[in-house]
Amino acid sequence: RIVIVGQQAFGAAVLQRLLDRGENVVAVCGNPTKPGQADDPLISTARNHGLEVYQPNSWKTPAALEKMKSFQADFCLMAYVTKYFPPEVANTPKYGSACFHPSLLPLHRGPSAISWAIAMGRETTGVTIFEPTEGLDEGPIIIQKICEIAADDTLGDLYSKKLFPMGVDAMVECVDLAKTRQLSKQEQDLSRGSYESWFRKDAVLVDFTRGVDSVYNIIRAANPTPGADASYNGCTIKLYDSRKIADKGREPGEVVDINDEGVLIQAQGGCILVKRVGSPDGKRLRASKWASEAGMEVGSTFDSSHV
Repeated sequence: RIVIVGQQAFGAAVLQRLLDRGENVVAVCGNPTKPGQADDPLISTARNHGLEVYQPNSWKTPAALEKMKSFQADFCLMAYVTKYFPPEVANTPKYGSACFHPSLLPLHRGPSAISWAIAMGRETTGVTIFEPTEGLDEGPIIIQKICEIAADDTLGDLYSKKLFPMGVDAMVECVDLAKTRQLSKQEQDLSRGSYESWFRKDAVLVDFTRGVDSVYNIIRAANPTPGADASYNGCTIKLYDSRKIADKGREPGEVVDINDEGVLIQAQGGCILVKRVGSPDGKRLRASKWASEAGMEVGSTFDSSHV
């Protein structure tokens, strides 16, 4: 008897995989649906299959604990859970709970694990399925799977093409381990790990006086969200699709070229070809179109005082 707690496409994919295998999913839990909005994909999938749905505002209430007890579950899968899930709730099922995290714990505990792995220039990352405890992402490890971070992988690429399918596989594998009573767990050595908060604000500021690899990593790590922030003529511009180009020997921050492909900007030791940007009014558009509208010319310089 399995309970799934989670959200979004990842949660829905885990649910659908289990149903396709004929697993006994007895309940699905997710965030409340806001008035006027459509159900989350996980909740929608559960309703389409006639499953019991529970959407608490918080898991920290006696009512939420009693609800989990009422499911009489053997195992709970936490498929992209962002709310606090108390240990007494997680430990209610016969074999406890297993939580998905998109990094190789204990590295990159916290809410923006994928972005930080890219921003720090790591060449590998992966997924971890662990037993939830009181500490954030600190519980014993059940399963880990490793993947490469390619040189041009963005946040979107790494998640959708690698970590998402790998994570679904790992969650299903965890069910098999629970069914065969082989849920071995290894404590994390937190002294060898790291915790980072949200990848936004100061973390996404681009300074073209820094090394080109560092600049490119930040842009990749923030694409497609929240976007990397650069400043031009006092206005913040979001940088999205980009490519690293050989050094042109100009001053850092200088616009080297503007063409149909994008805007070429000098950084330290190399250049960044920015193909798509977010303008100050929130529109996403081709970088060359934005440059034309902004009156940018070759030789113009991006601001650096904001970093």
